[in-house]
Amino acid sequence: MLRWTVHLEGGPRRVNHAAVAIGEKIYSFGGYCTGEDYETRLPIDVHVLDIISLRWKLLPVPARRNLPLSPSGDLTIPYQRYGHSAVAYKDCAYIWGGRNDTDGACNVLFMFNTVLRLWGNVETNGPIPGARDGHSACVIHKKMYIFGGYEEAIDRFSDDIYSYDFETKTWAYVRAKGTPARWRDFHTAVGIDRFMYVFGGRSDHGGNMFTNMELYCNKIQGFDTVTNTWFQPVTHGLIPTGRRSHSVFTYKKCIYIFGGYNGQHDLHFKDIFRFDTRTNKWSLVAVRGTGPCARRRQCCCKIGTKVYLFGGTSPTNLAPQDVDDAEVPLMDLSDLHVLDLEPSLKTLAKLAVLEHKLDTSCLPRDIRWELAAMTTPNVITRPINSNG
Repeated sequence: MLRWTVHLEGGPRRVNHAAVAIGEKIYSFGGYCTGEDYETRLPIDVHVLDIISLRWKLLPVPARRNLPLSPSGDLTIPYQRYGHSAVAYKDCAYIWGGRNDTDGACNVLFMFNTVLRLWGNVETNGPIPGARDGHSACVIHKKMYIFGGYEEAIDRFSDDIYSYDFETKTWAYVRAKGTPARWRDFHTAVGIDRFMYVFGGRSDHGGNMFTNMELYCNKIQGFDTVTNTWFQPVTHGLIPTGRRSHSVFTYKKCIYIFGGYNGQHDLHFKDIFRFDTRTNKWSLVAVRGTGPCARRRQCCCKIGTKVYLFGGTSPTNLAPQDVDDAEVPLMDLSDLHVLDLEPSLKTLAKLAVLEHKLDTSCLPRDIRWELAAMTTPNVITRPINSNG
């Protein structure tokens, strides 16, 4: 039985950020926060979550201006952005795409070495995808697959697939067969074995052109990376409502969907659906504990049997008479939630201690420390002498 086990406030307040899990740490890159200045060119920020202490740390960043360039004139550190993607390969995180209000969209591939904690742009060959945001990226074997998004230069949604081979450092346009997933942005894609599965996102009645007549597809579609063929599983069970800006993770050949937003119905979600790729069955998952509020544009990463979900944006709790605009105002979030996919007896015992406020003075010191980490508000450790 899945269970929400931890809820902490005070982490990075970020929306449309991107994150990866490497080792026992989660690295969160960029995103935005309402009210902050994104018209000045800034280097992207990197927040690191230690999953043992459940504490965030902001890594040092270079000066706010004059981002370093390579000898060829390329940026070696990505500028602050949102709507980008991040994937992990070995000890490195790869950041691609996204945009900000000054520089627009980007198609430079950057690498962050988590051992050295250094940035660098990546040597690439082959046709580079057009700059975009709201795309998806996932790793299958030794390649990163990019799908969809909104391409800035040609002002349209995409249904193209590009791959990047980490070993040969080569981009390739994938000539796909079959009926592709519809043009879309802010969907999700995950890799299971040789297959990429795409779900959700925002499409448009105008096809690849944006006409402000949104579509939200709830069909899951697959792509075979060996035969380069699209396919659509015949699904059954309780199928989730179409949505965008949701979160996705995989566990034991199953795909899990959390949250997101449907603009046609102006609905934010906080449900969890599971799609079993072995049986093609959808189901609504019952989860114990107090989970996140309904939201969109959050991040989640899985390490072992635990899922770490943080940030995003959610409708405020203002009463209708307190709202001047026709739209409900949104609130950027700075919380962290942990979902345990297979809670142990020890975890359940700790939760019982917290729930019933039992005396912990007789418990071993390490257990008391773990209990404190589960309840102490988060405080971001900021670097000393940082110019960022």
